[in-house]
Amino acid sequence: MDINKLLDSIMKNGNAEWSEGNGTNDTWENENTNQSSQVPKMPKIPKIWIVLLGLFFLTTILLPWFAKFMTDLFWFQEYGFESVFWKKFIAQWELFFISIVPAFLVYYFNWSFAFKKSKSINAFYANEQAVPLNGKIIVGVALFMAFMNALGVMGEWDTLLKFFNATEFGESDPLFGKDISFYIFSLPFYNYLKTWLQGLLTTSLFISAILYFVMRAMSFNGRSFTVDKSIRIHLATLATLILSLWGLGYLLDRYTLLFSPTGVVFGAGYTDVHVSLPAMSVLAVASFLAALLLLLNVFKSMWRVSGIAIGSLFVIGIFASSFVPGLIQQYRVKPNEYEMEKPYLNYHLDYTRRAFGLNDVQTVAIKPENEVTAEEAETDKETINNVRLWDYAPLLRTYKQLQAIRTYYDFNDVYIDRYELDKENRQVMLAVRELDLTNLQNPTWVNTHLEFTHGYGVVMNPVNEVASGGLPNFFMKDLPTRQTIDIKLERPEIYFGTMKYSYVLVDTDVKEFDYPMGDSNVRGYYMGDGGVKIGSLWRRLLFALRFKDTEILFTGALKPESKVMYYRNVRQALTKIAPFLIFDDDTYPVIYKGKIIWVQDAYTWSQRYPYSKPFITADNGLAHFNGVNYLRNSVKATVDAYNGKMKFYVVDEKDPIIKTWVKIFPDMFKKSSEMSEDLWKHMRYPEDLFSVQADVYRTYHMNDTNTYYNREDVWEISANGKKSIAPNYVTMKLWGEKRAEFAIILPYMPLGRDNLIGWMAGRCDPENYGELLVYKFPKQKLVYGPNQVEALINQNPEISAQLSLWSQRGSDVLRGDLLVVPVGKSLLYVQPLYLKAETGELPELKRIITSTGGRVAWGETFAESLKNLIGGNISAKTSKTEKIDESNKNDKKDSSSKLPLLEQNKLVKEAQKLYDSAIKAQRSGDWARYGEEIKKLGNILSQMEE
Repeated sequence: MDINKLLDSIMKNGNAEWSEGNGTNDTWENENTNQSSQVPKMPKIPKIWIVLLGLFFLTTILLPWFAKFMTDLFWFQEYGFESVFWKKFIAQWELFFISIVPAFLVYYFNWSFAFKKSKSINAFYANEQAVPLNGKIIVGVALFMAFMNALGVMGEWDTLLKFFNATEFGESDPLFGKDISFYIFSLPFYNYLKTWLQGLLTTSLFISAILYFVMRAMSFNGRSFTVDKSIRIHLATLATLILSLWGLGYLLDRYTLLFSPTGVVFGAGYTDVHVSLPAMSVLAVASFLAALLLLLNVFKSMWRVSGIAIGSLFVIGIFASSFVPGLIQQYRVKPNEYEMEKPYLNYHLDYTRRAFGLNDVQTVAIKPENEVTAEEAETDKETINNVRLWDYAPLLRTYKQLQAIRTYYDFNDVYIDRYELDKENRQVMLAVRELDLTNLQNPTWVNTHLEFTHGYGVVMNPVNEVASGGLPNFFMKDLPTRQTIDIKLERPEIYFGTMKYSYVLVDTDVKEFDYPMGDSNVRGYYMGDGGVKIGSLWRRLLFALRFKDTEILFTGALKPESKVMYYRNVRQALTKIAPFLIFDDDTYPVIYKGKIIWVQDAYTWSQRYPYSKPFITADNGLAHFNGVNYLRNSVKATVDAYNGKMKFYVVDEKDPIIKTWVKIFPDMFKKSSEMSEDLWKHMRYPEDLFSVQADVYRTYHMNDTNTYYNREDVWEISANGKKSIAPNYVTMKLWGEKRAEFAIILPYMPLGRDNLIGWMAGRCDPENYGELLVYKFPKQKLVYGPNQVEALINQNPEISAQLSLWSQRGSDVLRGDLLVVPVGKSLLYVQPLYLKAETGELPELKRIITSTGGRVAWGETFAESLKNLIGGNISAKTSKTEKIDESNKNDKKDSSSKLPLLEQNKLVKEAQKLYDSAIKAQRSGDWARYGEEIKKLGNILSQMEE
């Protein structure tokens, strides 16, 4: 069938026929003079449907968007980040308007030209009623397409800002000699700009060609192809521009060879440099020549020659970029791979270590003694007194059972930290009692948004002490918080935390629930400056739209000074402010100046660091780093749990990426020197960063290219491919140091072996913060690894028999992490043992297993276990936690918790003063003050009871 007749049938114009012209254009002859009356017309849409459609758009899209926009603005303003909000907003809409105008002009000019030209060629289309298409529709379609295109461009606001605020690294790549900043800041921008332009022109070309064919301005007739000269010029110009951009893409692709994943080298190897790189240069030149050839169609029709040339270019491109490099790699490089790839292996090792901050790792070759002696244990008291006996998972279960108090309270996680107590650094474990409204018995609107607004209090215990019954020896516990240590906690309320939270309204006429006490609960009012004001009708309307909650409009509890709190999850709030950072999986609390402060580690990152191999892991806890090949812990953020105030501190001022972000958002970041010394003492080397670096270092500790090529000295963190060993925070004295310090540690084993070969530590104390230290053990001497010590424990007759006996009595035996701690000049292995009833959730610490020099011992306390292992009289702090007689445990108190008579009298006077103040407030009707004074009185009474 003739294609023209086929199109006739599609257009339902059976009486029309094509007649070939003079070869330069095609003309349309109308054989039916009454055809115009038979042309189908566009159906008219009733105005009511247009109105309903507009109302639907207004209520479901426009108003909710506006409400979220305004309430987000209020939130940014309230927390001091208004400039961040506007900088991002302006950058997005600058991109929108910068892109929508040229996109619309390109679309409209090309499609309008194609439409008008087709009408001028075919008389039938001179009547605008001939087809459901006219100039207005083209304008609408062009505007819609440009609008959608611009919406996509808005997401690249960070690419644009980084490009215009780039900071040089001061390091160059070894192949092109360009500063690393070119690959991280400039190349992504150039690539996106090229892709955007190419997409714009390709869409214009495609739709224009369709218009020409559908409107019969050009056609195929057998083997001949007839087209008007002006159409030829139009399409050839668009194709020329597209091919030119294609050639530009080849030039840019040369730089992407530095991220080539093929071969033994990640980055440009021998084949990439000697084959792919020249091929891309040739292809770029060929693309420009093909573009020039297409441009000649403006003067003379050369479609067939142009098509053959472009097709040949495409085939040659595939051949040159795929087949030839594979051929060279297989038959030229592989037989001499090491020698030919050696210089590139050097680049790969060097730049990968730089990218992950491993080029400054301090390595110490050390030959440990066979076993820890009693004298060494007695001398290294700081390490011995801070050995962690409590594992995270069993302790979290214990906290939930003993200290959750009510179903609507929960502990999301257990954290580890150090505090100065009695002029001595003590390592402690703590958890924050957060509010979990999913378990609220009566989840009414008032309860979930007005009354139950916050969690309350902290639970804390030392890492090395065990109370009677194998339970933690609590430093802080209960409601209100009772404590035996001198850590001030004046604001135990938790409005912002780590769990999933809905919005709450504070400073209303409804008293907020603080904690249960007797028959009547303790309630009070919010006294802080957190949250966003919601008192006016305008704001109530906006928030009602945002949260889709009309109760906000009709509740009578709101006052002019009332506030609404949202974005109450710490990581969610920080991500809202700084979406360009990767945040650590762990958010930990610090008790600082009487308040609970959440600390969040944040990372700058890139996937475009030359020659650096991307981090890939199957560990879900580290999956947010997959694909990253440059990583720095450049920011530490803090969030006040009471008012939600956020601060971002730059702690790595050498990092060029954070320098760039500081240029972009100068009002967001603070210098690390602005963080108080007391708060800085609680900062720690982040576990996620340490885990990533430790994983990369398994392979990239090898400096010799031949050793790396043969994989002769690969380490592993897991034992025989089993579950990876988790890093542990410990307080210990590193070899060669004079005092103990807080650090995160992890052991290494040789690949496929169980003995210990290395040991990495990330130092956390302020004077050495951020330093990585690796001890390398001799390959000629056996140093027991965790898996071998586990085997020794399992083979111990006494331990094995007791574990079997416990298991037969309906109990579950839980074995904690096996810690590897340096003591003196040797290694001490410590593993806690917990016992839990099969039907219960309250693990009890029953035994402490210790090992050194291939020997294993255990005891009911750490001191007893050490004594059984190495002898001597170990004066560990844990020795004071011996079992207490159950009959009088409620009467027997630790002497350290008793107060002198003078201090007791002081508390009595303070209690009387608070009572008088509360009565006075009650009489005057000042119930907010009354609640505060009663709360303080409860704290004083708790201290007196202790």
